Amino acid sequence: MPRSHDQPVPRTRGAPGPAALLALNGALLALLAAVTFGPSVDAQQGRRRGDYTMVAGGVKGASSSAVYIVDTVNQEMMAVTYSQQTKTLDGVGYKNLAADARIVLRGRDN
Repeated sequence: MPRSHDQPVPRTRGAPGPAALLALNGALLALLAAVTFGPSVDAQQGRRRGDYTMVAGGVKGASSSAVYIVDTVNQEMMAVTYSQQTKTLDGVGYKNLAADARIVLRGRDN
């Protein structure tokens, strides 16, 4: 027997009603706001995100060239060379430019 348009359509079992969907959307919106506007956490405390510059150059007493990588934000520099045999970057040296600058400035004060 066909149903008339005046009778309400029964909901299938387990289907959420409009109130439940609105509550779920509100909870998800609150969660999104908490994540977006909450305090940020820095995984590496005391170290800021770097701004890097790379320059290729020679290494004294070596046949291969090196890449000098300078982090201008954290004032650090390192040099690496590429090893053909192991297909890896090998560290040549590291310098803390801020510490070096403090030593130079301390020497000028004397």
